[in-house]
Amino acid sequence: MGTPPKFRKIIHVDMDAFYASVEQLDNPELRGKPIAVGGSSARGVVSAASYEARKFGVRSAMSGAIARKLCPELIFVKTNFERYKEVSKQIRKIFFEYTDLVEPLSLDEAYLDVTENKKGNPSATLIAKEIRQKIKERTGLNASAGISVNKFVAKIASDINKPNGQKTIPPEEVEPFLENLDVKKFYGVGKVTKEKMYRLGIYTGKDLKEKSIEFLEENFGKSGSFYFNVVRGIHNSKVKPTRTQKSLAAEHTFSENISSEIFMLERLEEISAEVESRLKNKKLAGKTVTLKIKYRDFTLQTRSKTLPLYIASRELILEAVKELLFQEKMKESVRLLGISISNLNNEKPRKTELPKASIDVQLKLEF
Repeated sequence: MGTPPKFRKIIHVDMDAFYASVEQLDNPELRGKPIAVGGSSARGVVSAASYEARKFGVRSAMSGAIARKLCPELIFVKTNFERYKEVSKQIRKIFFEYTDLVEPLSLDEAYLDVTENKKGNPSATLIAKEIRQKIKERTGLNASAGISVNKFVAKIASDINKPNGQKTIPPEEVEPFLENLDVKKFYGVGKVTKEKMYRLGIYTGKDLKEKSIEFLEENFGKSGSFYFNVVRGIHNSKVKPTRTQKSLAAEHTFSENISSEIFMLERLEEISAEVESRLKNKKLAGKTVTLKIKYRDFTLQTRSKTLPLYIASRELILEAVKELLFQEKMKESVRLLGISISNLNNEKPRKTELPKASIDVQLKLEF
């Protein structure tokens, strides 16, 4: 019979409405009320919304003005990142009580590999429950969790029983779970990709699974092989305690919309200098320059250019950005400009991995 394959046990912990929940925790008068963190100025953007506000359709990255229209009773609160960082440290301290394989994604979420853990507990489900209980006891905040064989499925699972819940997808249920899922629920499938998949008749994981790798690569480029694998439960990315920085960026939102490209260039010079400073501080350089443009109607556009050599100076960054800026005419006035540098000189060459066999649905593990 041989030894059955050993699957990793991955937990994705995601704090519930983290910034807003911290504000409600610190100010009892805000509890049970619709609040938005940030976004109070005329051109402000909501950083986070409480669940009470979400019932009205208020979401992060939404204009504060639109949020106010949706919820006239909305209470705006200033962001306090130092406080959020302080609470985040408390939460990560709990994670490290169980494993050193912790990969933070942001202040409010992280992956944990508990295949082998400090408690000697074989059940990732019970570990997730314990972690959530400790977070509640020590911080007063609620967390949700997803538990499965890889990071991709664990992240999707953590959203299923939000808020203050968890969902386990054991090995034998991974493929059926993904087959029944709407593709818009797949982590990494954004609005544009979702609409393209729908146009191609791909609505569920089952529809996606029926497409050949050649078809997916033809329609989605390099992402095609990723979709081909993940829908089969194949995602071999390990939990990385020290994440390699993939990009570095800076952006500015303007107090008034800009329609003149001359004024845009002045702002882009300032942003280029900021990016240069950040690259020097990190001792990094990159080959891919991306210009981010957000128009007055909040539609977002990105334009990218990959250079033959690594760059880090503001002059070379601005030179590439100028080319991108004049690549095509602006469709309307602009409220935000940003520059990011990726394809950095800290990235290791990727190893090509062949797709592994599909998960054996007969395998039973304690999860």
